[in-house]
Amino acid sequence: MRRSGARLLPPDALRLPVREAVDRLESRLGRPLADLLNGTADPLSVPRPIAAHESTRWITRANLIGINVRTVGSFWRVVHYSLTLPSTYTAVHLLPIWEPGVVGSLYGIASRDVAFEFHDPELAREYPAFDTPERQLRLTVALLHLQNRAVGIDVIPHTDRFSEIVLSNPSFFDWVRIRGKRIVDRSPSVARDVEAQIAELVRAHGCAAAPGSDDLWSMQETQRRRIIFGEPDNPVGRLKRRDALISRLHEQGLEPLPATMGPPYCGLEIDPMKTTVDAAGRVWHEYRFTDPTPMSRAFGPLTRYSFYERTDAAGPDFGKPRAEVFDYLADMVADTVASYGFDFMRGDMSHVQMRPDGVPADTDRYYDPLRYVKERIGKERASFAYFAEGFLAPPGTMAYGDEIDHLEACRADVTLGDLQSVAVDDDAFLPRLRRAVDIGATRAVRPSFTVMTGDKDDPRFDSFYRFGNELRAFCALFLVDSPSYTALGYELRDRHDTPAPNECYTKLYVFHMERGPKATRGPYRFGRNTALYDRLASIHDAAARLLPADDTGAVEWLLPPDATAGNRVIAWMLRGGPDPLLCMANTASVPGYPGGAGAPIHEVVPWPADQVAPDTLLFAIGPRTDAPTSGPDRAALSPRLSAPTDAPARTARIVVPALGPGECRVYGHEITAMREVTATREVTAMREVTATREVAR
Repeated sequence: MRRSGARLLPPDALRLPVREAVDRLESRLGRPLADLLNGTADPLSVPRPIAAHESTRWITRANLIGINVRTVGSFWRVVHYSLTLPSTYTAVHLLPIWEPGVVGSLYGIASRDVAFEFHDPELAREYPAFDTPERQLRLTVALLHLQNRAVGIDVIPHTDRFSEIVLSNPSFFDWVRIRGKRIVDRSPSVARDVEAQIAELVRAHGCAAAPGSDDLWSMQETQRRRIIFGEPDNPVGRLKRRDALISRLHEQGLEPLPATMGPPYCGLEIDPMKTTVDAAGRVWHEYRFTDPTPMSRAFGPLTRYSFYERTDAAGPDFGKPRAEVFDYLADMVADTVASYGFDFMRGDMSHVQMRPDGVPADTDRYYDPLRYVKERIGKERASFAYFAEGFLAPPGTMAYGDEIDHLEACRADVTLGDLQSVAVDDDAFLPRLRRAVDIGATRAVRPSFTVMTGDKDDPRFDSFYRFGNELRAFCALFLVDSPSYTALGYELRDRHDTPAPNECYTKLYVFHMERGPKATRGPYRFGRNTALYDRLASIHDAAARLLPADDTGAVEWLLPPDATAGNRVIAWMLRGGPDPLLCMANTASVPGYPGGAGAPIHEVVPWPADQVAPDTLLFAIGPRTDAPTSGPDRAALSPRLSAPTDAPARTARIVVPALGPGECRVYGHEITAMREVTATREVTAMREVTATREVAR
C-alpha cells in the first residue's frame, strides 16, 4: 500500500518484523523494553495509566478504539497496530479474548481459556519468555499501558450453548428436554438429568486428565473441567471430548435454552418448520417466540446464565437471585482483570432488561449481572469503569421500560449510543445527537459519540459511511465532554458504493465461517483510502495541539443540534485553554438549506460578550480535501464580530463564511494560532527526522 507521507499505515505496521516493531516502540516511548521482553520485569508491574483515579469519571472523556484481535492476527500484533494510533486515542477495547464456540463466534465463548488462535509464533521465537497466548496478552496490555492507554475487556453474560462453562456447570443455565418438535420439560430438574448424563459419560470413557471422584459435581470447577475435558493446553482433545458430550445430550433431547433479546424475552417454543444441521450431522431445532415483538430475537448458538430462580415456563423470579451464579461470572471477570491488568469493561448486551414492569424504584446489587461485576471489581479498583452496549432505543423496544433508567440502575458510566447507526446527512442524525447531548447533561450515564463499531462495519451499512467521515471524527474529538468510540479499520475504510469482498469488513471476522454469504477467506483487508487516512490524521493532530491536555475542557453550545434537523450546522464554544475556541460543523451533504433553499453566504453564531472573541481560523477540514488553513484563503475564512443593537448586552455575534458540506472548522485567538504554527513546525521537523531514520534502516 502507498505510504501516506511519513505516517506508518496499519497494514504496513502489521507486517513489520517483531524486532523492528520493538525498535519503533522504544523510540516512541523513549525507553528500552529489554526488562519486559526478556522476562526480568513482570508486565503487571507496569503502572496502569488510570490507577490513580479515585472514580470512573475518566471514561466519560476517553476516546476509545475497538480492536477485534482476529483482524490483526494475534495479541502481539495489537502492539504493531498501536504504532499507527494517534495519541488522542486514550483507551483500547479488545473484543472477546477467549476460545470461541460455534462458527468461531467471539461472543459465544467456548471456555475460560484464552484463545490460542491469538498466539504469535514470531514473538515466541524472538522472545521465548512469551511463549503462550496468556503471556503475550499480559505483555500486550502492559505495552498499551506504557503508551498511556487504558485497556478494556468484554464482559459477556452468556456463552456458547454447549461451552465447557455450560457443561462444567449445568445448574447455572436453563435447560429443556425436547421430544419430537415439542419442549416437554423446562423445569430446573432437567439440569440434574444433564449432570447425570455427563457423569455417566465420564465413567464410560474415563477421566480426560485429572483423577476422578465419586461426586463430580462437588469438586472445584478447575478439577472438574480437567476430568471432563482434559488439560487446557490440549485444545484438540478438549474439543473431541466436548463433541462427544454434545452428541450424548442431543440424543437424549437435552439442550440449554438459547439467549434472547427484546421483549418478551421468555415464551420460546420449537419452530416445527426450521432446522439446521451441524458439521457432525446433528439436526437441531430452531426456536421462536409464542408472542414476539419487533425486536424479539433468539440466538441459537448462545445461552444466558440463569441468574434468577425460575419454574417451568415462567420467566425469572427477580426476587430470588442465584448468588452462586452472580459470583461465578464476577469471579471469572475479576480473575481475568487481575491476571492481565484490564482497566474497564464493556458490558455486552447491556440493554437487556427483562422485568415486564420496567425498572424498579429501588434496586440492589442483584439487579443486573453487569452491575454486580462492576461493583465487585470496583471494591478493589475504584477506577474500574463500565462501558455499556446500549443503543438508546425507545422504551419497550429492546428492553422493558426506559433504557436510560436501566443503565443508571446498572451503574453504567457510558453507553454506546446510536450515532453509528445513521448517516451524518440523514434527517435522524441531529435529533439523535441532540438527545445524546441532553442525556449526557441530565443523567448519570453518558452516551458516547460513536463513530463506527465492528458491528456496523458490515456491507448492510455501507451507506452510513459514504459521507461525513471527517465530521464524525472531528465531533468525536472536539466534543470533549463526551467519550467516543471508533472501530479499527475506520481510518482507511473505502467508500463502498457497492458491497466489497467480505474480507474488507471487520464484522465478518467476529465469527469465522467457511461457507455461505458471510464466509471469509484469508485475513482481514484494510481499505486503501489513504486520502481519508490523511484527513483523519490531520484532525487528530489538530486535537492534540488545540485541546486542553488535562481534561479540563468544557463544551458550551452556541448552535446546538437542531432536534428538527432544520439547521444542519452545529457550533459550540470550547473552554479550558488560554482562550475559548469556536468549533463548527456542517452535517449537510449538499449546499443549501432543507427544502431546496439556496446556499447560505455566511453563518451567524451567538457569542458571549465577556469572552475573548475568535479572530483567526486555526483549523478546517472538508470531506474531499483539506480546507485552507493558511495564506489568503485562510484570511477569507476569518470571522468577524458584530453586536447588533437589539441583542442583550452580554451577547455578541460571530459571522463566518458559510461552511461547505461536511466541513468542520476551529476558530480561536491569534496568539493561539501562533502557538499552533510553532507546534506544527515542530511536528513537521520530527516527522522529517523520523522519515530519515526509516530510510536509513
